[in-house]
This record gives sequence, C-alpha cells and structure tokens, in this order.
Amino acid sequence: FTGSAFGSAAIWQYESLKSRVQTYFEEARADWMDKMRPQKRGDFRKQINNWWNNLTEGQRTVTGIIAANVFVFCLWRLPGMRRIMFTYFTSNPSSRALCSPMLLSTFSHFSLFHMAANMYVLWSFSSSIVSLLGCEQFIAVYLSAGVISTFVSYVAKMATGRFEPSLGA
Repeated sequence: FTGSAFGSAAIWQYESLKSRVQTYFEEARADWMDKMRPQKRGDFRKQINNWWNNLTEGQRTVTGIIAANVFVFCLWRLPGMRRIMFTYFTSNPSSRALCSPMLLSTFSHFSLFHMAANMYVLWSFSSSIVSLLGCEQFIAVYLSAGVISTFVSYVAKMATGRFEPSLGA
C-alpha cells in the first residue's frame, strides 16, 4: 500500500506541476479577458473564497482530511450505519474484512475530544510539513502512516491474544 501511495503521489505531483505550468501560460494569454467577465455575486461566497484563499497549501490539504474525519464521525452517530461502521471502520484482526479497515479506520474516531485533539494537532503542523513534502507526498505519508500503524496494531493484538476492535490509526 505504501509503495502504491507514494508512487501515486509522485504521478499526482508531476501532473499537478505540469498543469500549473500550462495554466500559467494560458493565463498569460487570457489576462485581457478578465475585464470582460462578469463579477461573481454574493457576500457569503466572497467571504468563503477569501477564507479559502488565505489558507496555506497545507491548511487546504488538511481541510479535506478533517472533513473526511468529521463525516465518518457523523456516520458513527447514525444507528442504521453502526453495523457497516463496525465492519469497515474499526480494525480487528479477527474480522472478515481485513484490508479496507486498515485504511478506513484511519479516519474513524468515536470520541469528539479524541477527534478534535487529533485534528488540531494535524492542523497545527500542516503548513510546515506540506511546505516540506508537498501536499501529494503529505497525503501519501498520512495514509501510509494510518495503514502501517493499523498493521502494527494487528500484530500486537495477535501477539497478546486480544482481538477487540479499535478505532483510529
């Protein structure tokens, strides 16, 4: 999984750079069209755009990860989703589904305090780590760390004989 994650990140990084270079040259040719385009309306939309544009690349990257974690957290609160959540969003070496929970449990938190603390820490170092690695490599590190830590959890559970499900990376 880790090799695939970093290989995909390298391809994504290359394609992103290529797209930015193409966009730069297209914008240089189309600057005169800006004066002819109608302005977007709506104060709320402008505020959201201003907020988003003032975020660093790292904060924008982590915003997607935080949104995924919050979405999964909300799914835990729906009684009809509990069975699916226990099957695919908790890691347990005695489960029938072994591989997908290794990744999906990375986004799973049951306690609001636990999720909030993890997301705060992720947000706090996101700008520096993304500026160091790039957003593509950061996402590869995040996903790989989740899968590797779940694998280590599987090994520890097998060694101790405790097969209860767990959440998170």
